[in-house]
Amino acid sequence: MIKVVCVKEAVDKIQDGMSIMVGGFMAVGTPEILIDALVEKGCKDLTVICNDAGYPDKGVGKLIANGQVKKLIASHIGLNPMAGQLMGEEKLEVVLTPQGTLIEQIRAGGAGLGGVLTPTGIGTIVEEGKQVIEVQGKRFLLEEPLKADIALIGGSTTDEKGNTMYNYTTRNFNPLMATAADTVIVGAREIVKPGELHVDSVMTPSIFVDYIVKGE
Repeated sequence: MIKVVCVKEAVDKIQDGMSIMVGGFMAVGTPEILIDALVEKGCKDLTVICNDAGYPDKGVGKLIANGQVKKLIASHIGLNPMAGQLMGEEKLEVVLTPQGTLIEQIRAGGAGLGGVLTPTGIGTIVEEGKQVIEVQGKRFLLEEPLKADIALIGGSTTDEKGNTMYNYTTRNFNPLMATAADTVIVGAREIVKPGELHVDSVMTPSIFVDYIVKGE
């Protein structure tokens, strides 16, 4: 049964060393209520999978600034100078991945696929250490699927069963991340009764959601 829980109970599921997917694009669609609670809890050595490094005072940037992130898998970090500084000081491991490749890796993880083949990165440093497969005379990189222990999702409207809708650009990475983690926690702006959210508006079905926190 899906549970609507307090934010403390939700982040109690997160422990040191876990891998966490965080929805959002430039922190839009990131569940700040869950990020703030995680900062307060102080979990460390986290692996964070997100589109970007947020800002120093917004999104996953708050986790980075608090020294809680050991490894960041993202498509860019330019909006957060602290992430670049920590990377240069070798205090933060950063895996930079082309944005389209990153979301396809997450999709593959959620769909149970063995990976995706992409020409992006062929002949560049992105190719280093990766398997190259030739298909119909063309070379592709095999990018392995990404999964996580926890996904922190920012929902606009969620019903008490967990069916979730996202407004506008808050949708970004959230729906696919919700399929690719063992435990999914939605930070919802609004929680409604089952049936109040029109079926055609559901972007993440309840089957993927484990916990809901109101107050995003």
